[in-house]
Amino acid sequence: MPDKGVERSDDQGHGPVPWWADLGVWGAVALIVLGALAALWVSFRLPGTPEEPATGYYGAARVIAIGLVIVGGGLLNRRRARSGAAGETSGAE
Repeated sequence: MPDKGVERSDDQGHGPVPWWADLGVWGAVALIVLGALAALWVSFRLPGTPEEPATGYYGAARVIAIGLVIVGGGLLNRRRARSGAAGETSGAE
């Protein structure tokens, strides 16, 4: 018996993607640079710095970590693609 009021669709049911999912490698490098600049901003106590410096460093570290994870994932995908292409060419010989 079908459920009334329940929408059905053919998609896989994946939820919304995070904001950083489609940045790419260059976007991730930009995040790393932005995080480093934010850490410098906090260390020099420029205007807009939180009263507790640990809060500012924590935010900068999160941005840097997201950038590093995206760069690492992009490099791993590139390496897998190269090794997969090399395996296909050597297997055909």
